[in-house]
Amino acid sequence: MIDFSVLPPINATLNGIAGICMICGLIAIRSGNMKVHRGFMLTAASCSLLFLISYVTYHSYAGITKFTTEGWPRALYFGILFTHTPLAACTLPLVFVTLSRALRGNIEKHKRLARWTFPIWLYVSVTGVLIYFMLYQWFPPVQNAST
Repeated sequence: MIDFSVLPPINATLNGIAGICMICGLIAIRSGNMKVHRGFMLTAASCSLLFLISYVTYHSYAGITKFTTEGWPRALYFGILFTHTPLAACTLPLVFVTLSRALRGNIEKHKRLARWTFPIWLYVSVTGVLIYFMLYQWFPPVQNAST
């Protein structure tokens, strides 16, 4: 039997690595280093793809993890989640089109779309890590004591 409980921290790690690679890629391209930029962005895309596969696998087997904490943490969690979820749905096609434009050498169109894709993708990656910490580390679901 596979223990799917190992996947949420892996998912958060993949999101975190993707975010770091995106920031490094931005620094590289602003420094004029297209080769380094390309490497970081392809690594970020690979991490995001692995995250997506792992996320779908986990939730296919484990279902939904409910946020059970009340008060301000609940409001903060759902505030983040309600912005994260629709933006996450937009991220896959945005990243795909942005990367495909770059890989085809259509740099001007790539740059125009990347100005939108980058902040959305980075926001989704960072908030994905925050959601993990809020849901599994800082405010984990209360376990019923069995007697």
